Amino acid sequence: MKKILVVDDDAALRKNITEVLNQAGYEHDEAGNGLEALEKAEATEYDVVLLDYLMPKMDGMEVLANLRKASPKSKIIIMTAFATIDGAVEAIKKGASHYLTKPFKIDEALAAIKRALEEATFEDGIKKLAMNTSLNALSNAIRRRIIAQLVERGKMRLMEIARELMITDHTKVIFHLRLLRDTGLIEQDAQKAYSLTREGEKLFECLKILENYLSTPE
Repeated sequence: MKKILVVDDDAALRKNITEVLNQAGYEHDEAGNGLEALEKAEATEYDVVLLDYLMPKMDGMEVLANLRKASPKSKIIIMTAFATIDGAVEAIKKGASHYLTKPFKIDEALAAIKRALEEATFEDGIKKLAMNTSLNALSNAIRRRIIAQLVERGKMRLMEIARELMITDHTKVIFHLRLLRDTGLIEQDAQKAYSLTREGEKLFECLKILENYLSTPE
């Protein structure tokens, strides 16, 4: 279960946000100021931090900089009033993922959290893959279709793949399968059925997230 830290000096707003997070199935924690937030971030790894831009004792930009050090994997969403949009944009440049303009709707907050979690999944997948080699393997349309078939069907034998591709020259299919296997994106079991490796699944997941981002307006 994903865990979210809500940082805001407004206790009523914190309560409202944590109730929404609870209903959405997220674990959550809260902090009333930047110092408290940093203490909690050092003790617990949060997936997302909802951070108020203007707070007493330590402002959002200072908290942001320290959070990036204390919890580098956390995605940070700045919460700001309209008058501080310029500051929020600056925060994005310094490592925040998104910003929410107060007052914001529940759906807007949940959408921002979802996007931040998807970004984390994408970045984690990218770091674990040899992307140049993998993307080169997928530069060919036939290989991309093979990957898509294996995602849909799970396991397929050579003849099934060739039939779905409508390619009668089986040596051509074997060539592409061998390249995908050598790249580590697919594997073959004792029954000679092909399936995606964990690396292949991660790459497909990353590409789907990227595709959704490119096709969905902000």
